[in-house]
Amino acid sequence: MLEVLRRVIQEVNGARNLDAALATMVRRIRKAMQTDVCSFYLYDKELESLVLMETIGLRTQAVGQVVLPLGEGLVGLVAKRSEPLNLEDAQSHPHFRYFEATGEERYSSFLGVPIIHQRLMLGVLVVQQAEQRQYDDEDEAFLVTMAAQLAGVLAHALATGNLNRRALPSGQTMFKGVAASPGMAMGEAVVITPPSDLNSVPDLVPSDEDFEVARLKEAIGKTRAEIRAAAERLVNRISTQELALFDVYQQMLGEAALSEEVEKRIREGQWAPGALADVVRRHVQYLERVDDNYLRERAADIRDLGRRVLAHLQEDSPSTPETYPDNAILVGDEISVAMLGEVPRDKLKGLVSVRGSSTSHVAIVARAMGIPTVLGMVDLPLPRLSGAPVVLDGHRGRLFVRPAPELKARYESLIAEEEALSELLSHEQDLPSETPDGHDMPLMVNTGLAVDAAALLKSRISGVGLYRTEVPFMITERFPGEKEQTRLYRDQLESFSPLPVVMRTLDIGGDKDLPYFPIEEANPFLGWRGMRVTLDHPEVLMVQLRAMLKASKELDNLYVLFPMITNVEEVDEALRLLDRAILELGEEGIDVERPKVGVMIEVPATIYQMDALAKRVDFFSVGSNDLTQYLLAVDRNNPRVSSLYDALHPALLGALQELSQDAQRLKKPISLCGELAGDPSGALLLMAMGFTSLSMNAPSLPKVRAAIRRVPFRDAQQLLSEVMLLDTPAQVHMHLDKRMDDWQLSHLLPPRD
Repeated sequence: MLEVLRRVIQEVNGARNLDAALATMVRRIRKAMQTDVCSFYLYDKELESLVLMETIGLRTQAVGQVVLPLGEGLVGLVAKRSEPLNLEDAQSHPHFRYFEATGEERYSSFLGVPIIHQRLMLGVLVVQQAEQRQYDDEDEAFLVTMAAQLAGVLAHALATGNLNRRALPSGQTMFKGVAASPGMAMGEAVVITPPSDLNSVPDLVPSDEDFEVARLKEAIGKTRAEIRAAAERLVNRISTQELALFDVYQQMLGEAALSEEVEKRIREGQWAPGALADVVRRHVQYLERVDDNYLRERAADIRDLGRRVLAHLQEDSPSTPETYPDNAILVGDEISVAMLGEVPRDKLKGLVSVRGSSTSHVAIVARAMGIPTVLGMVDLPLPRLSGAPVVLDGHRGRLFVRPAPELKARYESLIAEEEALSELLSHEQDLPSETPDGHDMPLMVNTGLAVDAAALLKSRISGVGLYRTEVPFMITERFPGEKEQTRLYRDQLESFSPLPVVMRTLDIGGDKDLPYFPIEEANPFLGWRGMRVTLDHPEVLMVQLRAMLKASKELDNLYVLFPMITNVEEVDEALRLLDRAILELGEEGIDVERPKVGVMIEVPATIYQMDALAKRVDFFSVGSNDLTQYLLAVDRNNPRVSSLYDALHPALLGALQELSQDAQRLKKPISLCGELAGDPSGALLLMAMGFTSLSMNAPSLPKVRAAIRRVPFRDAQQLLSEVMLLDTPAQVHMHLDKRMDDWQLSHLLPPRD
């Protein structure tokens, strides 16, 4: 049965479209289970009913005509209960309902299993037999496994409109995804479709190989010009490091990459479009199978480039609108950075994509441009959205299609308030971050992509609490050399001097991998990442430490931070390498001071090793995002469980308070960098706990500063004591919202459920 199952899944995944996949599936299942009937019923959410979509054994004219309300008939009962139903004599069951159109009166035995994706009912798989037969455990297990395998394929097909369903109702519909860039926007959905279909290119033998090679090169040249033009349109809106993402596209199109491999296929007897499609599909299939977030995102880049080149080979223009509405919300199955560059910035109000995560290239650029973005919205029916009025909530990861007047009015008010608040708070950003009763709460900024805003930020912050050194590593095709790193770090240190700059050593693995240094693991978040990688590769860490030290000469504002520490031996080894780097530079005639050194508290084990760590380091920095997901065992980039990720979970608050108390006892500074620091109510709790500084993304600074300047320290302490008595995250959120409302500060909070 396992071998049969494997073959069925391969055929379903290899089908040219979903309709063909469903037809293949019901036929293969019927044959494998040696039964008379196999049928698939699709659950229509709007109708709250199941519709017969595919069958082998029942009358084909019943397809699309048989509709069962949820809970009605045996199929409706399976869907309502979300559990299998196995009957030897179906017609004797009280829920049996006869449909003359199907001809199913001939069949006695019935086995139905639900198809469920992320707790959502998608449909029901059914097998039937003329003779009375109790399907055995192996039969049931086989069908349940087939349903589970089909669930993901079906969910994506529904999202992309590749399976026929009734049109969206005229009423309001809401879809959920993963929030990738905060903010709210209202506008018109502009659906971007792929310029060409790589899966529908026929195989043809070329009559003139040289001609095929020439037109391939011409198509690649045109695509390179498109990418270059898109980069030029964004040149004044994003930093040079973000623009380097376009260099990655150009390198993919280079002679040594795509062109050379496709030309080889042409010389082997395939015409240019077919050779291109074969090469791109092979690369994409390989990358999509890799258990590595960064490389999976690169599959999207290669697919996008392949479609663009194919469009020119087929003498089609890329499938993007000639004009855009003034309030365009860009929607697509997969939005690339190049697509983003084709939309006039003054007209682009938001981004929504079926695929993608918060680590994708487009998410990085969207955050840099301040565009509200929601990715991973798997249930989106793309073909029916074009031109629809929509509301995008980048704070909560939601898209409202054809919003009701009340909801539209509410978001109009929220957006106006957010704009007015931003204008109001900008006038006090150069004032001290100090409570009304005189408690100083230093605010720092997280950086990694650009130093362009350094001049504006310097007067408003107490320093850089986290410089993510891995970002420059992620957008190049090789490890940056020592001179290159020295220049990057010098730019940071000089730009913010004399303020302290906390530089975290290379933190790759988990959700951050390098294209030229892939890490393939079954569970990357619990695997080889952070200091575990760089201590295993001291040659990489030594280059980085030497570059940091050389960059800090005569500035003396460098603080070095070691990430993903689990035990004190790792700190000892890292400090030995740091001392060796200082000694080596001294031998080369470059005398540098030993910088202050800290460790990131993000692995729960370090909570219980504070005394030992304090003997070795100068400061602590809590990485609240990773600490939260490790304490709660939740991958926040996984849409299946992201709702369980909560930075205000009582367990996390208890751990943070314990960490702060330990740091005070040990007389060591302790900062926190993460989303919790950028939440005004969360920042008040952290201040009350005794954190000595908070570090956040720059857009969060105004609201956090405003909250601190308006709430006395003693009131924040009282709030903390109240919150620490609560049992659930929901209670914490409700209490914080109430107190912020009492203080007339609720306008500082993002929209919440």
